[in-house]
Amino acid sequence: MRWPLIKYLPDKTNLRFVAFARVAAVLSAIAVIVSLFFSVWPATPPCGGLNCGVDFRGGTVLELTTAPRDADLGRIRGTVSAMGMGDVQVQAFGKPTDVRLSFETPLRENPAQAVERVKARLTQELGQVRYTRTEVVGPKVSGELFTKGVAALLLAIGLMLVYIWFRFGLTFGVGAVVALFHDVILTFGLFALTRLEFNLTSVAAILTIIGYSMNDTVVVLDRVRENLRKYKKMPLGELIDLSVNETLSRTLITGVTGLMALGGLAIFGGEALFSFSVAMIFGIIIGTYSSIFVAAPVLLMLGVKRGDEAEPVDLSVGTRSQRP
Repeated sequence: MRWPLIKYLPDKTNLRFVAFARVAAVLSAIAVIVSLFFSVWPATPPCGGLNCGVDFRGGTVLELTTAPRDADLGRIRGTVSAMGMGDVQVQAFGKPTDVRLSFETPLRENPAQAVERVKARLTQELGQVRYTRTEVVGPKVSGELFTKGVAALLLAIGLMLVYIWFRFGLTFGVGAVVALFHDVILTFGLFALTRLEFNLTSVAAILTIIGYSMNDTVVVLDRVRENLRKYKKMPLGELIDLSVNETLSRTLITGVTGLMALGGLAIFGGEALFSFSVAMIFGIIIGTYSSIFVAAPVLLMLGVKRGDEAEPVDLSVGTRSQRP
């Protein structure tokens, strides 16, 4: 017995996705250009337009508690900013008494001395304060982390291209990689436009998005390849529409399931997992879109050779008679 609402969903769809390919291509191109611009501008190292966290920018993170009284975030921010600590960020997390403070270490000052100076000033201004975490990241280490993070993303996309090339052919591989670059660049644009903190957790989110997007794209491309064997004379645009419609229910169910889980994580996961959850939610939506409106139309633009496809096996004819 099916869930009552499921029976109202159509078993088969006949949507014309290719008819919107040009419009989708223009919108995607505009979105990619805007995302690239805001991700790299202003062109200041190491992160350009991204709101890099201490992992990539270098600096210090202090977590403290002012219990039993609630924390005064404005007073804490003003105190540390007056000390010339660059970009100071103050966030509440957990209880009203818990505070996460991040600041940049002055270039000519020892990081350890800067931390002790900030702690002394906060204790002087706020009274009794207990520090629960202290993390210092130097500029050299942060620069290396950012470089390696970007290299990991490019390597992942390159390996995906090689896999699809061997598995389906170069044309399919180009379509899949174009979709991957589309998803990654738009995710960078999300971080740049919303000013979400970009850190190592964000790199992990983008790598996960690459895996999800590729998995979704492979499902569509594999169905296209199967239909190329079945319908040798069907126009390629109609064949792509047929393939996308046949995989649409699987794509939507997988996407909605992921969104439900990530929605709960974004709401109840706390500040530390918020940027990861938001990036993943965006990645699932844009990955589903790119599988339908980016990867498949690239095949239509480049064309697919049908001569190498094997003849289909018609099982309806019956089995061959065995020799006596």
